[in-house]
Amino acid sequence: MAEILTPSAGKAAGTTNEQKEDYALEKVPAHYRMKWWSITNVTLGVATAMLFIQMGSLMATAYGSVNALLAEIYATVVAGALGIGIAYYSAKSGLNANLMARGGGFGYIGASITSFIYAMNFIMYSAIEGSIMASAVHEYIQVVPIWALMIFFGLVVIPFNWFGMKQLEKLQKWTLPVFLILLGAGFIASVQIAPQYTGSIFSFLPQGAQIGGSMLLTCIGIMNGLVGIMALLISDYARFIKREEMKLGVFAVGFLPQLVCFFLMGLAGIWFGVRLGEPNPGVYFVHLIGIGGALFTILTQLRINITNLYSGSLSLSNFFENVFKFKPGRTFWVVITSLTAIIAMLAGALDYLGPLLTFQGVFLFAWAAILVADAVVVKKLLKIGPNFFEFRTQYLYAWNPVGVISLVVSCMFGTIAAFGQMGQFFQNVAAFAAAVLAFLLTIVLALATQGKYYARERAIDVPEDEKIA
Repeated sequence: MAEILTPSAGKAAGTTNEQKEDYALEKVPAHYRMKWWSITNVTLGVATAMLFIQMGSLMATAYGSVNALLAEIYATVVAGALGIGIAYYSAKSGLNANLMARGGGFGYIGASITSFIYAMNFIMYSAIEGSIMASAVHEYIQVVPIWALMIFFGLVVIPFNWFGMKQLEKLQKWTLPVFLILLGAGFIASVQIAPQYTGSIFSFLPQGAQIGGSMLLTCIGIMNGLVGIMALLISDYARFIKREEMKLGVFAVGFLPQLVCFFLMGLAGIWFGVRLGEPNPGVYFVHLIGIGGALFTILTQLRINITNLYSGSLSLSNFFENVFKFKPGRTFWVVITSLTAIIAMLAGALDYLGPLLTFQGVFLFAWAAILVADAVVVKKLLKIGPNFFEFRTQYLYAWNPVGVISLVVSCMFGTIAAFGQMGQFFQNVAAFAAAVLAFLLTIVLALATQGKYYARERAIDVPEDEKIA
């Protein structure tokens, strides 16, 4: 018997499918946009990750509090500036970084390569966060093998991603109060025990260290990789900002997460690390509040891992649609991202993450710089190529040398520098130097090609409010 589909049922089915896909391959339309504070709440799930506390503690205990603080301020300013720029163009166009890259100097195949590398980044971070959660629980329930916990924490995040942004917003909203209570409990417990260092927190300096110089550059080098990912990550969420709320929304979504993750969480990490003489928050929170510390660890990692899975699914959708014309839906890639992260955990791939994360830091910073250079200088000031981000493949060339060459050259330079082949100075500023080089090359190549490879055909159906100039 044939199924009779009523109009209301059809609408409900369409809405359900729309929520699941979350416009992974299209621009977000006006009717699906959200309040700026709801989107900011989702991004704070990333910003409150324990990783950012750990970076503050690690830098402070190893290189001194002032050097750590200066590096955190640097990261806040640079990531904030990039984040606001990317958030503005993402909200204006309704596109994330993967889709903007198509018409932002890369072409549709060139952009798919960046999407694949970007996806690998989120798979690695999903594996890291899952391992942290598994290790924390294993300390309390050692009868359960750690491999089983890795599988469990790898799979448990899948349902939280099934309905995209609307579901993420609810989960982050419900868990934020618990996060704040447990963080506060950690602060209260820490002031009730004798500190390892009795002087002023910002007077702490390890033996043989100095303020500024190579120590400060090392701290800046540590932060650069995180600067790139936080700036680009914003685009996955800023595309949902309502147009009438763009001014406040772009600042909130583009800058506030950077302020929280780098400055506030970093400052907390410096305080805890110096006071307790321990760089690992997974250790000192458990020491301070026991089972509450383990719960705090799990909560922070769960809040960030659902966003890792979300962004990873968007990037894989983009890559396989462009290269293989394979479009099974975003939820399919949620499962694939999770399973790949589990395999990485079980295979011990995390033991070899150092070189990969070094490259990722260079790549992400350079990619963000290219997108900003293309929008601000090439499209708006020089008026080269279309004055909007075209993402539809029928209007684009497969490759655009402007972005592709800029990214390849800057990543080669930055990676060689990051592994110490150009001296200590360039090793510590490799990602930033790669970003500057990528920014300049984008402008030079756009002038040299005069926008020839930006569009195979100029679209005439682009609304005025999506145009950059």
